[in-house]
Amino acid sequence: MKNHIIKVAAAVPAIKVGNVAYNTEQITAMIRELPDCGVIVFPELSVTGYTCADLFQSDLLLESAVSALFEIAAATEDTDGLVIVGVPIRFRNSLYNCAAIISCGKVKALIPKTYLPNYCEFYECRWFASGRGFKGETLILNGEEIPFGTDILAEDPSTGAVLSAEVCEDLWIPDKPSTHAALAGANIIANLSASDELIGKQEYRSQLVRQQSGACYCAYIYASSGTCESSTDLVFSGHTLIAQNGNLLGESIFPEYPHAQTAMIDLGTIMHDRQRQNTFENSSDHDYRRIPVRMHTLGPEDMNIGQMADILKKNDYSLPRNPFVPSDGSTRNSRCRRILQIQANGLATRVRATGIKNLVIGISGGLDSTLAIIVCAEAKKLIPDIRIIAYTLPSRGNTSQLTYYNATRLMELLADEIHVVPIEEGVNLHLAQLGHEQAYQGEGDVTYENAQARMRTYILMDAANMKNGLVVGTGDLSELALGWCTYNGDHMSMYAVNTSVPKTLVKFICTTYADMCENNELKEVLYSICDTPITPELTPTDGGRIAQKTEEKIGKYDLNDFFMYYTLRHGFEPSRSAAYAMKAYPELGQDEVVNAAKNFFRRFFSQQFKRSCLPDGPKVGSVSLSPRGDWRMPSDASVELWMKDLDRG
Repeated sequence: MKNHIIKVAAAVPAIKVGNVAYNTEQITAMIRELPDCGVIVFPELSVTGYTCADLFQSDLLLESAVSALFEIAAATEDTDGLVIVGVPIRFRNSLYNCAAIISCGKVKALIPKTYLPNYCEFYECRWFASGRGFKGETLILNGEEIPFGTDILAEDPSTGAVLSAEVCEDLWIPDKPSTHAALAGANIIANLSASDELIGKQEYRSQLVRQQSGACYCAYIYASSGTCESSTDLVFSGHTLIAQNGNLLGESIFPEYPHAQTAMIDLGTIMHDRQRQNTFENSSDHDYRRIPVRMHTLGPEDMNIGQMADILKKNDYSLPRNPFVPSDGSTRNSRCRRILQIQANGLATRVRATGIKNLVIGISGGLDSTLAIIVCAEAKKLIPDIRIIAYTLPSRGNTSQLTYYNATRLMELLADEIHVVPIEEGVNLHLAQLGHEQAYQGEGDVTYENAQARMRTYILMDAANMKNGLVVGTGDLSELALGWCTYNGDHMSMYAVNTSVPKTLVKFICTTYADMCENNELKEVLYSICDTPITPELTPTDGGRIAQKTEEKIGKYDLNDFFMYYTLRHGFEPSRSAAYAMKAYPELGQDEVVNAAKNFFRRFFSQQFKRSCLPDGPKVGSVSLSPRGDWRMPSDASVELWMKDLDRG
């Protein structure tokens, strides 16, 4: 697979204001200590110090800075990384605050700062001129012709990395240079900054960086000057930030110096998001120059599953085991409540539109139907004259004592009308008419199993007709991805409230509701349901105990949800998803992960026909399989290419 991971650093050296030689030693030492970083970003004017003030009018300082620039460049001669340092550069009749792009021993380009702050504590216009409007220019330094202007992109064709730089204030204004650079193709933005520390400013900076990385679908590396700058009137905090696509990957403030905040960025996810979000178009401004540089990946540019997994493990790449479920308890509870709110409002809107206020729902004692009836109860808070008409449809010999008890108790606590309708008589008659044995014929007897699921749906649909009701569906996103539903059985309803909620999240929504419901009896039942093994109960029980366990048949839901998330949300090829799974689940071996991935993709491809005719249901997250919305796939697509990718290892 193609390796798109680049380790990057926001580096803050220990400097002495005006001591160019010392600063150069510190910068080159940090470069040598970060050989695995493909990009290293230093603060604004880091070669001289940002707080030199009127010393910037000294020829000695400026000439020393130019010499230092080439000394720093020489330190990169034997590396494949890109270095960006801040330096004052004279061009024609003015002085410019520049980001110097350095690669493979050369000063590749100089990008001048566009927006100069000249308010409050800042007075940069006293020394510097704006680089606005400079395009296509070059200047001669040390006998070398170097591109100069705001129209520069540093590109590594072998990795697909394209970097642009902006300087401090450029981020704080409405028309940010990085926005135009991103539209022109930049997927990494470096910001060389000198932002003094004030109360509340850290939070605002963090928001700016995260928001810009999200709006531009890019990685954003922000490095600000540290406490070694002059404290005559200001204190600088060495604030460093690394974000990607709106997510903060690393942050530090007031560190010990020298300090390098590192993170691993994934250009593959950036490329996928830009391609998927087709409103993110190429800029009509094609005046940007592309300067060839090197920004090496972390490890080989092409690697197999094991190599990728080793890289992720070695560098402690942060990966959640359950990507749909926030690891932070407070965030998780907040998200669960918001999802429930979306579901309930979607159902309430359907009730208002149809005028049908009788909600017919089948309750099995399992997680999905539990969440669905909770949604009904929340919709009733929005429309008080909703009536929840609940049915439990046990099959003698197949329905366990535990699930039957939980189903009836849940209905008593949440439903307005309760019905218990045993289905075995109808199922047996149906099987007899088909010429099928009435007893379960063992593994693979899908006729026996599906007859029960279809009988339940048949009863619910007719009950809805009789009650002038609307059948609320219970199936979840994970079941749809795997096709773990009976076609025209539990697969069908009149409004499917769980259709975009993955199985790994269903349990947390139910427990969150249990904790917030202020009803101890309901809380006890909900926790009992959440602790019950996931089962369709379509085969005989083991002496009244659950015998058929879903995850023994189709694999663990957490792993299936993991593959689903990275396939649908980030466009990963199967081998990359498998490598990521090996990092997230270190207890699993490569063969076990690959086999699980193969099982997921076989089912995902072969079961598309069930997703092509789904009932309506609300989208609640970034991943959905609605054939009218997020996912359109031919039902007869071949899975062969995906299997071969996993076989290559």
